[in-house]
Amino acid sequence: MGLGDDGAMTELDPLIHAFYRDRYVEDDRLSRTAHGQLEFLRTQELLRRHLPAPPATILDVGGATGVHARWLVADGYEVHLIDPVPEHVEQAAAAGTFTASVGDARNLEQADASVDVTMLLGPLYHLVEAADRAQALAEAARVTKPGGLVVAAGISRYAGLLEVGANGRLTADMQALVVNALATGRHHDDPNGFTNAYFHHADELATELRNAGLTQVTVFGVEGPSAPALDNVPLDQVPALLAAAIRCARVLETDPALISASPHFLGVAGRQATGYAARRAR
Repeated sequence: MGLGDDGAMTELDPLIHAFYRDRYVEDDRLSRTAHGQLEFLRTQELLRRHLPAPPATILDVGGATGVHARWLVADGYEVHLIDPVPEHVEQAAAAGTFTASVGDARNLEQADASVDVTMLLGPLYHLVEAADRAQALAEAARVTKPGGLVVAAGISRYAGLLEVGANGRLTADMQALVVNALATGRHHDDPNGFTNAYFHHADELATELRNAGLTQVTVFGVEGPSAPALDNVPLDQVPALLAAAIRCARVLETDPALISASPHFLGVAGRQATGYAARRAR
């Protein structure tokens, strides 16, 4: 939450808040499933490949309960986490190794050019309006130092269809829902599934980063095409399969023919030394 251009408070979508408060456990999302484990390891790999050396300062926007903040601090980084879900921030703050506060990706309280890296590993897929995503990326560019890094995650437009096609849940009724999401990018809150979200094409995420004034933009496929298959094997067999899945993802991470088979994208971009997005008047 924060102040909008007209001085009014911008609120977290109540359906999204209810999803994370009442229906979904975020803290172990990246460990309780095979897909989650693959996503976590590949996100670590991609971040470690591009982050400046510690002790750089990282603003983890939409950092939830601190799953990434915890290992980043262990790597030597100084991290401040922001999330719009108060329950997430309470859990994150309990870690005690980084600071955490409630906030809105569209209205960051940080000063201009005050952090080395700004990460948005969740906000863009819960900001369903293009203008809100553009505002969040402009804010990320604003608070990042010249020469710094902005990293933003997106969900692939094809993720839902590939998941339900692999796990046997693609019924005739569900097909209409996932095909609509494929066509529009919009996923509407499902009481038995995911909440309100926006799904990207890879080149669309790259364009949004460039439109925020960021440069040297590369979008990576995170998990590669093996994620749905991993979720169909017993969890105790997953460790033996992860190394091959990671290698496959690495080979195909920027392949235009297969990047969209990754359930998640990770966009990495640089903040120019000059000409970055100016801070909005509050």
